[in-house]
Amino acid sequence: MAPLELRLLATPKAAPELRHHLREHDFDVRLCATELLTNVIDHLGEGTPVTVRVRAAAHRRTRVEVTDPDPHALPVVLSAAGTAESGRGLALVARLAACWGVVREADRKTVWCELPEPEQRAGTGE
Repeated sequence: MAPLELRLLATPKAAPELRHHLREHDFDVRLCATELLTNVIDHLGEGTPVTVRVRAAAHRRTRVEVTDPDPHALPVVLSAAGTAESGRGLALVARLAACWGVVREADRKTVWCELPEPEQRAGTGE
């Protein structure tokens, strides 16, 4: 698939728009991209400008990146309580992705994850 780069404002309406742009990708790619976008909304606020990139990566993986303008607010995987209404997004990304991380620059950060192709996930017992 062709690489995607989408600039948008992090708002609740942006999530379905992002999923629409990723409709040719599998569910896990759409889910992780949406969760990374939602993380920006939750921790930096609605209306934060973001750039979302989705492209092929090494080892037959798909790389999802979400760049925002705050290099200081770093994501943390939380252990959400069973009744909590939030706090599971990054834990879900960490569970689905082969790897994930953060690249900090002077004026922005990029949170990224790499997801195995669907056929690589089949038969893993997960």
